[in-house]
Amino acid sequence: DGSDISPATKENIHSNTNSESYQDRLSRLEGDKQSLILQVSVLTDQVEAQGVKISDLESSLVEHQQKLNSTEEMLQQELLHRTSLENQKLSLMGEVSYLKLTLADMEGRQGQGAEKQHKAEGLFKELRILKDKVEQLEDQKLQYEKKLKTTKVKENTDFLDERRFQIFIQRFVYPHPYRLRRTQSGGLQAMDPDVSQFRRGGLRATAGPRLTRTLESYDSARDMNIPFSQWTREQVCGWLEDYGLGQYVSLTRQWVENGQTLLSATPQDFEKEMGMKNPLHRKKLQLALSAVTTKVVEKSSELDHIWVTRWLDDIGLPQYKDQFHEARVDGRMIQYLTVNDLLTLKVTSQLHHLSIKCAIHVLHANKFNPNCLRRRPGEEKQPSPSEVVQWSNHRVMEWLRAVDLAEYAPNLRGSGVHGGLIILEPRFSSETLALLLNIPPQKTLLRRHLATAFSALVGTQGMQEKREYGNATGHVPLTTTAKVKPKKLGFTQFSHLRKRKPDESADYICPTDWSTDSEWGFPITFCSTQGWIPKLILLI
Repeated sequence: DGSDISPATKENIHSNTNSESYQDRLSRLEGDKQSLILQVSVLTDQVEAQGVKISDLESSLVEHQQKLNSTEEMLQQELLHRTSLENQKLSLMGEVSYLKLTLADMEGRQGQGAEKQHKAEGLFKELRILKDKVEQLEDQKLQYEKKLKTTKVKENTDFLDERRFQIFIQRFVYPHPYRLRRTQSGGLQAMDPDVSQFRRGGLRATAGPRLTRTLESYDSARDMNIPFSQWTREQVCGWLEDYGLGQYVSLTRQWVENGQTLLSATPQDFEKEMGMKNPLHRKKLQLALSAVTTKVVEKSSELDHIWVTRWLDDIGLPQYKDQFHEARVDGRMIQYLTVNDLLTLKVTSQLHHLSIKCAIHVLHANKFNPNCLRRRPGEEKQPSPSEVVQWSNHRVMEWLRAVDLAEYAPNLRGSGVHGGLIILEPRFSSETLALLLNIPPQKTLLRRHLATAFSALVGTQGMQEKREYGNATGHVPLTTTAKVKPKKLGFTQFSHLRKRKPDESADYICPTDWSTDSEWGFPITFCSTQGWIPKLILLI
């Protein structure tokens, strides 16, 4: 019965139950403590093991870093070696292309040699018939032999004897449109009417003399002041051969009656009757006919198509040599090239158009002197802009090496950069040059160094001109990727095609009346120590 238990007994029972619960808790806490101690020891061992692994990984990381550094050094050396090999490859490709051009020219002349040999056999027969008449001229021949012995050029005695003898045969015995002589080149030296001023060499020297037709051989009419319109069929065909258009001789012989046939023909007649599909060949023939009829001797006519291929090397555009050689572009054609002509020659880059334009300006300024471009450094310490304008592409690369940018100099091969482009083109700046050299934009110090050297090269006034041109309204910066599109005529312009004059120079890449600037009122000169830059009218 609960009512019989006293309060003291109740308190004892309550205290006993509380003490038991405290002991249970204490025992549980002791067990938890032991388990925690065990876990701490296990974790400590794991941390130590992880520390050992971390130290091992750090040591392996250091080893890999060293290997990476050595690999990067090897890669840099490999890149430098590869760059040198690429430069050698480009130079070898240039030499191979020049040898291919020389081989093609030699094969063409060899093909024409068979036809010339056949003609030579007929000529020898005629010479035998003329032997009796030659004996009557023996006294005159002896007189000329005495004069030849007094000349200082002993090595040319045989050549002069034979040539004098042939001239007498032609003038006094039987004026025939053909005659044989011994020569060391393709007959270009025969253009000099002064016989006594014989010069060895020319475009190309061969191992021994060979038979060819000189200007006098097909141009006996010229000796007697006969106009081109009265030339015979064979004279015209010989003239075409020596002018580099020998592939059209066979069809020309079937069509042409005399020189007047060519003079009165149109470009459409050239294409239809002579099979002259190449528009630049037709243009070359038209310019030659114009020069023959007007009898205007241009200095540029002395530069043949082989020289033009070397000129492309000098201005940094060797990739177009095959196209220019196939089109037979010579010095006379250079000054009459149009934008569409360059596009026909597969020159589509706007920068390359400007390069050719400025190079033609330099030729004009130097009166088409074939050796006007400087290929090697001179003795000048600080060249003036009037000297820089005559630098070739190779000379610009030498300048880059001189200003501690030798590793980027090979990038200018095939870029079209030469002194004329740097000085005469107002949009060509140090930024354009940096893009062509492939200098990364993040290399600001290197680009700043290039800008300083470029400013010193162009000159103070030149940089001021370029800045004024760049700040003008409507200025379009020059880029290295811009392309030139052919000019298209509108519908209303077709009616004016027949009214255009053949000598209209509005479309020329370099106008022939360049020498006087209407805005400034005085001739353009490249000899100023100030380095004046003409404001070129960009045609593209």
